[in-house]
Amino acid sequence: MATATKSAAEKSSETTYRNKDAVNGEFVHVDAIDWQTMPEPFAHGGICWKLLHVSPELGAWTAYYKCPAGSYFSAHIHIGPGEYLLTKGKMEVRGGSAKGGETAYALGYGFEPSSARHDKTYFPIDSEFYMTFVGPLHWINEEDGSTVAITGWKELQDVWLQQTGQ
Repeated sequence: MATATKSAAEKSSETTYRNKDAVNGEFVHVDAIDWQTMPEPFAHGGICWKLLHVSPELGAWTAYYKCPAGSYFSAHIHIGPGEYLLTKGKMEVRGGSAKGGETAYALGYGFEPSSARHDKTYFPIDSEFYMTFVGPLHWINEEDGSTVAITGWKELQDVWLQQTGQ
């Protein structure tokens, strides 16, 4: 008797893609979504987030972040590019302009190319930003560059669903 095996495409189609209609798109009222705490070891100092969209077909995901004064994201590398809109506050990227990086002020737009490395993304004052990531983030140990985790749309959606009880 022959055993049927599933192709990669069939296995991929089994991945949970929550509340999405690829034909009609979607609208999200951001104020209607409760803030969730961004988990350590990825964020420190009380950073909260709202997952707005995941796009498995593109490997992309979009979130809105609220970052209290003194908070920061851990060291990471963008495997794919990302775009952000700083809507409130100040963000020091790659050490800020004083250390050769960028200091972003609201209202400001930024683009992060593939392979961009951030040893610490720091928020000296209360800040908020919207960001779309294409591809995962490679979280690294700042001391030796070893891998802490790799998170893409699926991992972030799973965290979001767990945090919101869905």
